[in-house]
Amino acid sequence: MKKHTDEQKRELQKQVETWKSKYMRALADYQNLEKRTFAEKEETRRFAVQIFLERLLPVLDTLEQVHKHTNDQGLSLALKELNVLLSEYNVEKMKTAGTKFNPHVMECIEVVTGEDDVVIKEILAGYKMHGKVLRAAKVKVGRKQ
Repeated sequence: MKKHTDEQKRELQKQVETWKSKYMRALADYQNLEKRTFAEKEETRRFAVQIFLERLLPVLDTLEQVHKHTNDQGLSLALKELNVLLSEYNVEKMKTAGTKFNPHVMECIEVVTGEDDVVIKEILAGYKMHGKVLRAAKVKVGRKQ
């Protein structure tokens, strides 16, 4: 049986290190791919939910308007359940009446007599999802005459 020389051992050790390095890089690339794929799937899911909720908000507005005029108990329950569903997706209604006008989250549809740059009346509620504006509030803003 032949014994390996020191030179052969060094060469084998060098090859082991090379293959180990390649394996570690491939493993890191694969783990990064997994993370990126997961993040892309999550972003796609969030985007789909956002689009659905944006389409649902006008329905909510209509139901709230009907409820103001009918005061139906069944409709009250449906609205309550819909609001619970929205809160599960971190959708929250923005409070605008009486606050300073913020063009980043509000849309001024009319300027009326009142305190400067203060929202006098909310015409259409605005909503945020995860802190980002889902729909800007439509408001009337005061301006001193």
